[in-house]
Amino acid sequence: MKIGEAKPQYYENRRRLTDQLRDLSKRKETAEQRYRVTGEKSFSEEAATLELSIDATHKAFEENQKVLDSLVEQEVAIENMEVSKQQGDAVKEEMENLGKIMTVFRRMVKGDVVPVTDEKKLMEFDDKMYTAAKNMQTMAMQMKKEHEKHKSLWEDEEKKEYPDPHEVADNSEYAGALPEIEIPEVPAESIEE
Repeated sequence: MKIGEAKPQYYENRRRLTDQLRDLSKRKETAEQRYRVTGEKSFSEEAATLELSIDATHKAFEENQKVLDSLVEQEVAIENMEVSKQQGDAVKEEMENLGKIMTVFRRMVKGDVVPVTDEKKLMEFDDKMYTAAKNMQTMAMQMKKEHEKHKSLWEDEEKKEYPDPHEVADNSEYAGALPEIEIPEVPAESIEE
């Protein structure tokens, strides 16, 4: 089952179990108060029965909470892994861009002709570096007759689109078995209001 599908089910279980615990606790308190006022044994027995139901519901709540914690832990781990991957890709892309910038600089210094878009990238990276390369390019062009003409280093680039890490985590399969949480039956109310 996918994490995004499992979480709402276990959150709903938690809500139901919490409501059931509140209801059982109120009923037990009422039965105990009536026992203290009347001394009737049936109220004491009802309070004891409700205490057992509270214990069973609390146990189911704890089990459900462990599963929820595990789901959230796995979701966060997957999100973090996706973010790290995206950051690694961004660093790799920046290093590739730096390599291209240095290649453009080297070509210009040799006197070669590079596309205006590549010159612009160098200028955006470092205007002083661009000015130095442009000056050296002009001098080198005056010294030799033939100049190599290059294509843009960035012409075939596409901007990468990354998925939302939260979506990736929600659509990932939960690693492990998800137990079915049984919500205990609540004894019928026997106290007349």
